[in-house]
Amino acid sequence: MPQVLDPGEARTMDEFIAQLRLLKAWAGNPSITEITRRVHRDWQRAGRPRNEWPARSTVGNCFQLGRRRPNSDLLLAVVRVLVRGEEAAVSLWRQALRTVLGEAEAAARVSAYDRLPAAPAVFLGRARPAAGTAAALRADGPAGVVVLDGPAGVGKTSLALHVARRLHARRPAGAPVLFADLRGHAPNSPAADPAAVLETFLRLLGVAGDRVPHGVDARCVLYRRLLAGTGALVVLDDAADADQIHALLPGDPGCRALVTSRRTLCPPGATRLSVPPLAPAASAELLRRTAGAGRDAADTGALRRIAADLGHLPLALTVIGRHMRDHPGWTLDDYDREPVITLALEDGARSALAASDARLTAGPRRLLRLLALHPLPRTDLAGAAALAGEGERTVRDHLDALTAAHLLTEPEPGWFRLHELVRAYAEERICVDLPGTSIRQALGRVLAHCATAHPAREVPAPRELPVLRRLNSGSTWAEVSRAGTASAARVLAA
Repeated sequence: MPQVLDPGEARTMDEFIAQLRLLKAWAGNPSITEITRRVHRDWQRAGRPRNEWPARSTVGNCFQLGRRRPNSDLLLAVVRVLVRGEEAAVSLWRQALRTVLGEAEAAARVSAYDRLPAAPAVFLGRARPAAGTAAALRADGPAGVVVLDGPAGVGKTSLALHVARRLHARRPAGAPVLFADLRGHAPNSPAADPAAVLETFLRLLGVAGDRVPHGVDARCVLYRRLLAGTGALVVLDDAADADQIHALLPGDPGCRALVTSRRTLCPPGATRLSVPPLAPAASAELLRRTAGAGRDAADTGALRRIAADLGHLPLALTVIGRHMRDHPGWTLDDYDREPVITLALEDGARSALAASDARLTAGPRRLLRLLALHPLPRTDLAGAAALAGEGERTVRDHLDALTAAHLLTEPEPGWFRLHELVRAYAEERICVDLPGTSIRQALGRVLAHCATAHPAREVPAPRELPVLRRLNSGSTWAEVSRAGTASAARVLAA
């Protein structure tokens, strides 16, 4: 059976049906009537009663996209006919179908409510983003949609809920409020199915279960009709992409929608706002408050140093603040960069970054790891191309993908920088995902680039990754680099 017919690639029911269509073509494209006749023959041999035999139209429906509740028994009977009873092939398709149905079942489990979740325990340093978000939501416009994007752990959800609570308090009495966790970047769960979210929203709006229509389009029409003129507020947290939220937006100028996402997305007519990390003073204060009164945290300078090591991300700051609270034997001096970064990755940051990383294609994922090798704090397109060993046009696409996923920042046009935690994550992954030969060659290329592009600048050694501890014939990095950047590049490239 050709590789294109591998059903294990399918992750949704539509993808499984697409593979089934290819299988039908591979089998000589028999007619639906012929497939139905063969299924009847097999089921008769198996002793199944005639009233269970499928009609021709039912067999034809097996090849239709958009199915939510497929007949697994019949689908596998069709597969058996098309592979002429080859048990190994049927077993392969059976396992793929189980996987797809498991994914579909998980995607259909949604967290959606007619109220807003509890407010964050500590919320500070967000006066300006909160004011900007509220102003954008109040502005007149046909869409009434604001998208808050930013990297994992920057506090998008906390900001959205803070603004949503204040806005809802000013809405007309009885105006609906709807909240859904779309799980666009959940580490161990598929993104929520928009059809399932709409079903829950409709039930929350008073529609009886037997009156909920089938299909996303029909549900969207009813949903928007019920919200029209109500002044509703809809909060959609952690969106995977624009397609996931399209049918969930109210579509009424009197309603408002607030969306959060790790990806850069902006539906037509929406306002996009990026959530920045906290300011240094607010970061230190978040550490102090999370650590609690029992912690001697009067050394503001030390707190700011720790916050800077964490890139001022609220998620990481909260993790370290809790560690301070729970480990009174640690002094602030004990929280230098290495343990701080390790603790932050262990207690949530790694899984959050891995979820964003998993959505990248192969090229951007490889470049993300290679960027951890760059000896300078930031790089331009030429430096990134030297690392990747690819053309600048291709590498520019990779950089755009990483920036859109908020795994890379572009602080000024043409210059790119890894956040501290992202760099630490990339340093971990490069030693696992890329062979040492490729790493040494990439480092040699970027050092040669630095020697040419920055001849008067002292280029520091990259951080000592395990794979770089012995670079060439037992020489350490310090020994190799004594001769200067250009010589180091030649040794590494050898």
